[in-house]
Parts: sequence; structure tokens; C-alpha cells
Amino acid sequence: MNLKSNLIFTLYTIYGILLKVMASKGKARGVSGQYPLVQNMTVTEGGTANMTCRVAYNDNTSLQWSNPAQQTLFFGDKKALRDNRIELVRASSSELTISISDVMLSDEGMYTCSLFTMPVRTAKAYLTVLGVPEKPEIDGLTKPAMEGDHITLTCMTQGSKPAADLRWFRNEKEIKGAKEVNASGKTFTVRSSLQLHVDRNDDGVAYTCKVDHVALTQTPQQATEVLEVHYAPRVEIVNSLAVPQEGQYLKLECVSKGNPSPDPVKWTKDGAELPDLDRMIVEGRELTFTSLNKTDNGTYRCEAGNHLGTSSAEYVLYVYDVPTTLPPSTTPHLHPIPPEPTALLGTHDSDPTVTGNRDPNAVGQHGTDHALIGGVVAVVVFVTLCLIIVLGRYLARHKGTYLTNEAKGADDAPDADTAIINAEGNHAHAEEKKEYFI
Repeated sequence: MNLKSNLIFTLYTIYGILLKVMASKGKARGVSGQYPLVQNMTVTEGGTANMTCRVAYNDNTSLQWSNPAQQTLFFGDKKALRDNRIELVRASSSELTISISDVMLSDEGMYTCSLFTMPVRTAKAYLTVLGVPEKPEIDGLTKPAMEGDHITLTCMTQGSKPAADLRWFRNEKEIKGAKEVNASGKTFTVRSSLQLHVDRNDDGVAYTCKVDHVALTQTPQQATEVLEVHYAPRVEIVNSLAVPQEGQYLKLECVSKGNPSPDPVKWTKDGAELPDLDRMIVEGRELTFTSLNKTDNGTYRCEAGNHLGTSSAEYVLYVYDVPTTLPPSTTPHLHPIPPEPTALLGTHDSDPTVTGNRDPNAVGQHGTDHALIGGVVAVVVFVTLCLIIVLGRYLARHKGTYLTNEAKGADDAPDADTAIINAEGNHAHAEEKKEYFI
């Protein structure tokens, strides 16, 4: 009897121990699984934020979301705060997800998810709201600007969070500006300045201010201004012929660049009006010669201007003869003399219509003629020198022979008559003892 009682007591004891072990394991599992899990969120101002709270194990304990002001937003599936922007997405024993639409900067802060166990367990998620920068504006541009002016372009954008970055571009090339950042509540106002010394190369150039910000992922914000610059004209003359010749057609174009456009232009010749309007035709900026001749030689001037100034350019015209083909020379060129540089350039100092010692239109097309003339002159000079040398040797030889014979006859003669007789007597031997002086 006692043995049976002891056996039953032992069995109950073992059963109790097993129950306690199982209870303790279940309790440990509930404690470890009943911790809420949340994540931080970043959303652009005006967007929608989804706040999710999850638990791995829940024994039907309620979940709750509250805002940074510790106001309850949702308790389970029950809405606690009257805000039409806040909606329930999903509510279950293991998850509570809510959405906040049309997010404002004031919504930023720490949100809390609470699991009402004993004790209450919480998890916190930070909601970051990005302030979208406004479209930039460019100030300080004067239209039109004058060449030589100093101007300052200022680009400004407001409402960015964090502070935006401003970048300047001259057409497609980036240039550096001076940046300034000022805080205004939770947002920032950013300015960037660009100093310009305006010249004619800035006319028509586009200056662009572009905003860089993390909230601008698809459509960048930018502003562009095109600079208009007024400047005095600059003039140059472009000719259609490098070597104008008689009978040819020639066109001179007066190319003038200025803003406002310097129109019309004025053509003159040698400081006076054009003399022959039948052959010299003026059409707009062009002066056309239908058939050139020597009377067209002279200095042509083109003048253009606007309200900022006047500019002019000159073109010295020299009309060349039509080249003729010469037969090949048969005279040997013993010592060729290279033509002078001025000959290759076609200098015409005697021509009263050409300014300076060299005609600007002349080139080396007459180089062959001048080389031929130079060769002929060289041959003539060489032959002349040879004749002079031969004649000189001949005269010197005969003069030396006469003086030597006379001297020989007078060596042993007592008087002049005897010297003459001796000279005649020795004439037969004179050829053997002649002396030459050169």
C-alpha cells in the first residue's frame, strides 16, 4: 500500500516538473517574440509615408502608433486622431501599417510603435521630410548690356531642406559662382552670385543656374537668361581675287560685326565717291567690278557704324597686266642672279595710285620674267668684264716692250744718236728678251 502511494507521488512530481519546464519555455518564447520592429523613413515634402510596425510573435496583444507629439494615431484598427491625411493600411496581430499622405515639414520627427504587454514594449522610427527647393530666379541682368560693363548675376532658390546646391553654366560649360546659405525655419534660402565683365563675345550667350538637391530626382530646377550685348562695329574687307588682272570680275565684301547691326555701309575710293558707277556696282555690303582696268587702281574704303561708334577698313587695289608667255631663252646662264624680293612681290614705286613701296595685291607670277632678265644682264656684264681684262693685258704688254728696247739701246751709248743706232741694232734680239708687265 505504501509502495503504491509512493509511486503515485513520484509520478505526480515528475509530471509537475514537466509542466513547469514546458510553461517556462512557452513564456520565454513569448517574451523574445513580443518586441515591435520598425524602420526609419525619408519622404519628400508632399509625398506619402508608410509607417509599418511588426512583431514576430503576438498573443493578441494590441499595437499602437503615436506621432512626435505623443498623440495616438491608431490603436489597433481604431483611428484615434482626426487627420484626414492619416489612413490605416493594415492591422493584424503581428502588423500595424498606417500611411501619411501630403507630408509636410511639420510631420518630421520620432514616431513610436507600442506593444501593450506587461511591461509595454516600444520601438521608435524617425520620419525625415525633404524640403523641395523652389524654381530658381536670376536677378541683376540688364537688357541690353553695353560692352565693357561690369554686372552681377544672382541666382536664388528657397524652401530647400537640406540646403540646395546652385551651379552656373555658360552655355554648356560650368563656371564657378559665390554661394551664400541662410536658414529660414526648417528650410534654407540659397544664393549664388556671378561677376561678369561684359564684352562682345557674351552677346547671345545663355547663362543657366541649375539647382542640385536630393529631392529633385527626375525634374531638375533651373533658370536661363540670354545676355544681349550692344557694341560698336568692327569692319574688314574680303576680296574674291588674290591677283586681280585686267578684264577680270572682282567682288569686295564689307564684313561688319556690331550690335545693333551697322547697316548700310559706305564705299569710297581715294577719299572720294566712286568714279565709275557703271562698272562699280554697290549692292548692300558688296562692291563689284564687272571688268577691271588700270583706272581702278587705288585705295577703297568701307565704313560702317551704329549709335555706339563707327569703324572702317581699306583695301589697296592694283590691277595687273594679263600675263604673256615668253619663248625659252637660248642664252647660257653662266652666273644666274636670283631676283630681288621686291621683284617677286611686284613693287611698283612709280605708280601714283599705290600706297607705299609695295603693292599688296602683287604676288610672284612675274618671277620667271625677272629671272630671265637678270640672267641676260649677268651674261652681258660677264662678257664686258672679260673684254676689259683682255684689252688691259694687251696694252700693258706693248707698253712694256717699247720701254725695255729703248732702255737697252741707251745703256752703252755716249749720246742719243748712238743710243738710237744701238736700239736698231739690237732689234733682232729684242723678241728674245722682252719683258711683260701686267
